[in-house]
Amino acid sequence: IFTRIIFFSVVIDIFVAPKSIITKNTNMPLKQSFRLFLIFLFLHLNATAQEKLNIKFGTVSAADFEVQSALIDSSTNAVVIADVGKSQFIANTTEFTFSLVFTEKKRIKIINKNGFDAATITIPLYVSDNNKQEKMSDLSAYTYNLEEGKVVATKVEKSSVFSEKHSKNWNYQKFTFPALKEGSIIEYSYQVKSDFFFNLQPWTFQGEYPVLWSQYEASIPEFYKFVVLAQGYQPFFINKVESSQSSFNFVEHEMNTSQADLRGQTRSSSLNNFKVDGKIDHHTWVKKDVPALKEEAYTTTIRNAISKIEFQLNAVAFPHSFPQVYMDSWEKVANDLMLLPSFGVHIDRPNNWLDNDVNSIVGNAGSPKEKTQKIFEYVRDNFTWNHDNGIYVTSGLKDVFKNKSGSAADINMLLIAMLRTQKIPSNPVILSTRDHGYTDELYPLIDRYNYVIASAAIGDEQIFMDATAPGLAFGMLPSKVYNGHAREITKEMALPLYFIADSINETNIENVYIINAEKGGLEGSFVHYYGMNESSELRNSLRKKDPEEYKKEWKLTAPEDIKMENIEFDSLKNFDKPVAVKCNLKLNSFGDADIVYFNPMMNAGIKKNPFMAAQRYYPVEMPYTINDVYNLVFEIPKGYKVEELPKSARLTFNEDEGMFEDLISADATAIQMRCNLSFKKANFLNEEYDILRQFYAFIVSKEAEQIVFKKIK
Repeated sequence: IFTRIIFFSVVIDIFVAPKSIITKNTNMPLKQSFRLFLIFLFLHLNATAQEKLNIKFGTVSAADFEVQSALIDSSTNAVVIADVGKSQFIANTTEFTFSLVFTEKKRIKIINKNGFDAATITIPLYVSDNNKQEKMSDLSAYTYNLEEGKVVATKVEKSSVFSEKHSKNWNYQKFTFPALKEGSIIEYSYQVKSDFFFNLQPWTFQGEYPVLWSQYEASIPEFYKFVVLAQGYQPFFINKVESSQSSFNFVEHEMNTSQADLRGQTRSSSLNNFKVDGKIDHHTWVKKDVPALKEEAYTTTIRNAISKIEFQLNAVAFPHSFPQVYMDSWEKVANDLMLLPSFGVHIDRPNNWLDNDVNSIVGNAGSPKEKTQKIFEYVRDNFTWNHDNGIYVTSGLKDVFKNKSGSAADINMLLIAMLRTQKIPSNPVILSTRDHGYTDELYPLIDRYNYVIASAAIGDEQIFMDATAPGLAFGMLPSKVYNGHAREITKEMALPLYFIADSINETNIENVYIINAEKGGLEGSFVHYYGMNESSELRNSLRKKDPEEYKKEWKLTAPEDIKMENIEFDSLKNFDKPVAVKCNLKLNSFGDADIVYFNPMMNAGIKKNPFMAAQRYYPVEMPYTINDVYNLVFEIPKGYKVEELPKSARLTFNEDEGMFEDLISADATAIQMRCNLSFKKANFLNEEYDILRQFYAFIVSKEAEQIVFKKIK
């Protein structure tokens, strides 16, 4: 804007003001004024050009193969030069409604063979329950190669495009570009016609490869009220909306009935042309130089981070008609769910067939909490989860009870039904697991929910349960459900709940004691206490694996100079306590060597920084807060003395949000060490990434330090 103001000011000064003013009052020669004008003209045109895409689809020159960007480095396999999409509503020619036309044009540069996957294209087409589907047309796709300074184009033939049925409601159109080489440019465009006005195409600005220019336009008539859901950590280069008035011409087919001869009536049709006037909002979203999105350590799902725009139809309001609401309130959604045969009907009916079995399970339990625990433990220990998620029951609860297996919804809805037979208030809680993505707190978008757990109200206490995890203690939930916003469903409302990873703590304790053996050498003991979540995971692992095999794997984790013997597990069957692994140790580090280097962390330290990327464009999401403690008592080997001892150190993260300390001391006979890493929170903003990366780099370096022993002569 500032550039444009200067530009127009110069134009007025030079071409509107009298010559005498230019040459006398300003003391500036005409030639110099004209040069200044040209400079400002260049600045103006340059600023304007930056707001527009600087390539022309369908035309590729030799110069276009030279793609320069700071986002391209040695790890870049392909780069999206430009991706432009557009959606607009048009009058449907056969029905009194609107259709959607979506077009996309995309150009990609293939840098090396690892980028050949970018040349396999999938275009999804929606199919309704009555088999009416979207249609793709006007596909144009070419591979461009630079051969001896000339651009050679190879067309994607229609015969190479094939259709694939992906699911009940989606068909895929697929094709692969021919004549691919390292350095090829591929470009394609197509159109999708849709009669499903609710299916306004979403747009993704980010993906596996860097994107230099991503643009999406949507022209939405005022009759359609969409909620725009934007996500991502990259700012918009352009985000604007402009309005205009427009007319839509419709053709209505009217059937006329007239009296005919004795054989009956004659029907004829007539065409009624009319138009609907309304405002159109023309949206434009552009993002420039969007980095590739790669999944890194401590990521729940890349879906939460990808830069995109989605649309949810809220209402349709045509002139002179009542609005039709498509997005219900949470109260309405809750009521509808409880009336669904695949959801609430299963638990709202009496289910008297469960009475005898549940009475037997409960036994002489007195309090409601004791009954709840017994019922939960019975379902947890006797039913097998088939690893299917979803919020809807897949078969009748009688079949689930008989077969002793089912989906997460099957098993946890059965648990709720069993609790209700004992008059224990219990409701389903719908949520999204960490690998499925976040839900939306404001809008009841049910397709974002993929899991059901049980909630029981006992006095003032609310207990949440998931009976699908066989190694889980009563009152605990698996870490996968700690994904933020969830909803408890009753007939009247959907109560918001929040399962936050910051609220759970995982404490791991490792104690090592090393002494001089009577027969020479060093021996000792080791015990590792797992956190409650890792204990549950270990129990589940040992259900599928022979414990002896696990012991062999555990031995392999020991350093070469340390031998583990008599490995035992403690509290494997007691789910209310953490699992402990115990063993005896024999060290072969010391013999007749004059100098011995010994890492006091042995195998407990962090060997590699989990945050390797120089930059991270989305938050760090740990499954829980941590408190890792390592204690060592090490008797100095006979005939040796401590020549060099690492220094103690303490480092904090964001003042009191995290802490690492490594305290070590020695006297004439023994070395004592305590190492502690703790975080009070599990989620870190991407702005905190650099300091978190440096924090872990310090830990890796510190825990790699060694004690130097020297033989006494």
